[in-house]
Order: sequence, then C-alpha cells, then structure tokens
Amino acid sequence: MNSGTAPALTIAALLLAALATVAIGFYGVRLARTTSDFLVASRSVGPRWNAAAISGEYLSAASFLGVAGLIAKYGADALWYPVGFTAGYLGLLLFVAAPLRRSGAYTVPDFAEFRLGSLRLRRLAAVVVVLVCAVYLIPQFQGAGLTLRILLGVPDWVGAVAVGAIVIANVAGGGMRSITLVQAFQYWLKLTAVAIPALVLLGHFLADHRDLGAPAPPIVTERTTVDVSTDVVVQVGAQQQVSITGTLDEHTVDGPVLLVAGEHELAAGTRLVLDPGAAVPVVAGAPANGAAWLAPGGGFGGSHPTYQVYSLIIATFLGTMGLPHVLVRFYTNPDGRTARTTALAVLGLVGLFYLFPVLLGVFARLYVPQLLITGTSDAAVVLLPGSVLAGLPGQLLAALVAAGAIAAFLSTSSGLLVSIAGVLSTDMLRGRIRDFRAAAVFAGAVPLGLSLTVASLDLSRTVGLAFSVAASTLCPLLALGIWWRGLTATGAAAGLVAGGLASGGATVVSVLGGVSDDVAGGWPSAILGYPAAISVPLAFASMILVSKVTRGQNARTVGRIFLRLHAPERLGMGADRERALHSN
Repeated sequence: MNSGTAPALTIAALLLAALATVAIGFYGVRLARTTSDFLVASRSVGPRWNAAAISGEYLSAASFLGVAGLIAKYGADALWYPVGFTAGYLGLLLFVAAPLRRSGAYTVPDFAEFRLGSLRLRRLAAVVVVLVCAVYLIPQFQGAGLTLRILLGVPDWVGAVAVGAIVIANVAGGGMRSITLVQAFQYWLKLTAVAIPALVLLGHFLADHRDLGAPAPPIVTERTTVDVSTDVVVQVGAQQQVSITGTLDEHTVDGPVLLVAGEHELAAGTRLVLDPGAAVPVVAGAPANGAAWLAPGGGFGGSHPTYQVYSLIIATFLGTMGLPHVLVRFYTNPDGRTARTTALAVLGLVGLFYLFPVLLGVFARLYVPQLLITGTSDAAVVLLPGSVLAGLPGQLLAALVAAGAIAAFLSTSSGLLVSIAGVLSTDMLRGRIRDFRAAAVFAGAVPLGLSLTVASLDLSRTVGLAFSVAASTLCPLLALGIWWRGLTATGAAAGLVAGGLASGGATVVSVLGGVSDDVAGGWPSAILGYPAAISVPLAFASMILVSKVTRGQNARTVGRIFLRLHAPERLGMGADRERALHSN
C-alpha cells in the first residue's frame, strides 16, 4: 500500500510511545536488584496492576492489527479469533492460575520438574517454551516492520530492528520488574488507541448509511493505487479493466488490462490502479461480496471451512493455557487467590478491548477495501483513520493508532523475551542476573534475525499457529499435571514430543509456503494451516496412554504435591522454589 509522506503527528506519536516505554522501563530497572526481581518481580505484583500488565502483554499485534484485518477479509468466521483469545482466559482462570502459583515454581519447566521429578522433562519443557515464544515473537517483529513501512515509508527491517532494540534493552536491564510497569501503561495506551478511532468511525458510519450486506463486491470510491507486497491469488467476480504494472498470471504487463472473471495470480512488487467505482478483486477463498461476508460457514479460504473453524477454536481456547509469557505472569502474584483474581480481571480488560478491533474490521471492509487485494490485511487499522477523515482529525487519529500499534509490538515482545530469557538463564545457565541478561540479548537477536528472512503471513494467522503449538504441548502438560494423579514423566515427555512435532511441523510448512489446496482434496492444506484439531488430541492421548504403561512417582509423593497445588495458602502447605537461583 502506498504510504506517502508520514505526517509529523504520526512521527511524533511513534517517538513519544517509544520514549515513554524506555523511560518507564528505565525506572523499573532501578527497582530490579535480585534474580527474583528479574524473573517474577519478587512475587509482589497486585492483581489490578498485574491484570493490566498481562492484558498489555497478551494483546499483541495480532489483536491490535490482525483481528481487524481478518474480520475485514473473512467476515463472521473471523470473530472466533477475538472470542477464542478472550475465552481462553476462562480456562486459565478455572483450571490453571491458582494451582500454578501455589506450586512456587519460577517457570513452566520448573513446574514440570516439581510435579514429575524429572530433570530431563524439565529440559524438554524448556526447549518447548523457547520454541513457542520464538514462533510468537517472530511475527511481532515482522508486524513492526510492516507498520513502520506503511507509516514512514522505511524498509521493513528498520521497524523490526527498532522494536527489537528497545525490547532487548528493557528486558536485559530490568527483567520482569521493569516490563511490568511498561506493560500496564501500554495496555491503557492500546485501549485508548483502538477505542477512540473505533467510536469516531462508528459515528461516521451511522451518518453514512452504508450497506454491510450488499450482494455486490466491495468497491473503491476514488482512484486508488495498490502495491502488492507478497505473491497472492485474487478472484474477480465479473470482468473489468484495471491498470497493472508488474506480473499478472506469470506474464509481465504494464498498462490497462482486462481481468476476466475467475482467479488471477499477482506477483510481489505488482502495482494496480483502480478507478472510482471499480470492484475490488478479493484474495482467493475470502468472501467476494457483502452477503457472503456476513454469513458464517465460509472459513478462512480453502476446501474445509468447518474443520478450519473448529480447529481454530481448539487452538485459541486451549492455547492460552500454554502460553509461557502469560503463565509466567501468574508466578508474580503473592498467592493463588490473587492469581485467580488477576485472571478474572484480565477477562474483563481483554473482553473490553476486543469490542473495538471488531468494529474496525467492519469499517475496513467498507472504507479501505483495496487491502483485500494484497493478501496481508494487517494495515487496516493503521490506514483507516486517514482514509475516512480528511485533514487534522484524520491525522490525529492516525497518530494515536500508530502509537498504539508500536505499544502492541513492544509489550508482547517484552513478555515473550522475558519468558525465553528466564528459561535459558535458569535451565541452560547458572541462573544469575548476568546470565539472564546474556540470555535476553541472545533470545532477542535470533528471532529478530529470523523475522527478516522467513515469509510473513497475516499476524493473527501466524499467532494462531503459535497458539496451536502451545495448545498441543504445554496445555496438556499443565492440565494433566495439575488435575490427574496418573501422569508420569515419560508420558508427559511423549505428549510434548508428539504434540510438538505435529503442530511445530505444520507451522514450519505453513511459514515456508504451505501446500496447494488442490492436493488430496485440500485436506493437507487445511490440516497444516490449522493443526490443533489433530495435534491437541494427539498430545493428550499420548500423555495418557504412555502414562498408563509407565511407572510414575509413588502415591505418597503425588499426594503431597497435589495437596500443595490445591490446598488454600492459609494452611501453609507451600513455599517458593529456589533451585539454582542466586542474587547476583
């Protein structure tokens, strides 16, 4: 999409958001003195402050940008993304939050060793945590690059490197103590940045009397230039003439072209010019008109929409229970009761936030339909204000959205990096502060480098894959470890390997380009793009079946562990684990 010259207000908003993040992080650095400060903020974060910090961390670029883009593209079925992202916290509240905090562990691998008494399992869980966080971290850096390219016209790598440098500096400087302050601030910034534009555009929409369910394809109301940044296949409902410079259906063209009805392939770097009133070609598989867009059942492009939707529901509902950067937050609560209170507050804060990306997705379909051509619709929220409102009001809203977008990248990336650094420093190194800092630099630099080389998908699609990996590995480990006495270390390891290979392999294939929908009736493409419906049952079944035929801990040991996990704190049954942790 043509970005033009970035208004001074947008540049100022980006700088203010970045400087505020650095300043608050620096203040937090002054408070971080011990290893416990770096890993879990010395378990002293109250439920309200922690809920804001968790919400700021959890509401990533996929929530701030991706949800609106997917709703604009796929319509009703894409509502399962915000519903699943929110409902996942209900499972976390009911089954995981309080027992996990009572365990006294510092990280998920630490919990695995506490529950099953296996150092090997701890190390395997550490590898899984690093992989889940890396899969989640890469699209955050890619989204930052895309956003700054749209806003400022700079190369993609500039935004990725800028966000990466700020995040690494904050995390290495003060760890969890530092980013807790930053993320709480960033939640309220993101909520403001998405709510005000949504409410202003709602007023504009109500006065505009536009029809959402028209049986016609979306159209542009003025001459529009579209730059295609990735190879994409689009569908055209009726033949029309457009001007194209680039590659169309593997042929080089430069000038007016008659697009016949059907599917056409546009190569990266191609530019289209649509005249006022022209119908917008839509990415193949997406609803081509308003009536189909409003109706559920179309899925997300492909031959098996029902499977896609149910697999997404499984991934988002269960994946939240396995996200390391979310789970580590509950270790920062003083006790299990405040952990449960925190989870309940997060449900309210996250649910409130998601009302507004849904509105923005609807408005993007109406007011920036040209995004439906590009294959990546994550720019919808960024481009909407300036496309609908002219002059200073549009520029002010665009600047506010830009600040919120940067906050989204910074907050989630910070939490992911703390999770990786915490695991690497306590499981691979000696657990000192200097080890945490070294791990933070390494763990930030590697995903940053990968983000510049691997293919970029829609943010919510990529994050959905990360949720699938989490739901297929750490979720069954925690759910069965907390609630089933029969789980063994061997069974847990078998489930982690089976679920990790199935979901992780699907993620790798999807990022590398996926499989054509024409192969084997489209099932390989559907399963690889949305693996949770296969990989999650496989992981649970592997853990249960292998545990049934292997020997676990003796009944007295398991009983003592379960008493600690489920007994109220006032009985004094638990104490924090201090394995391999030092004060400097």
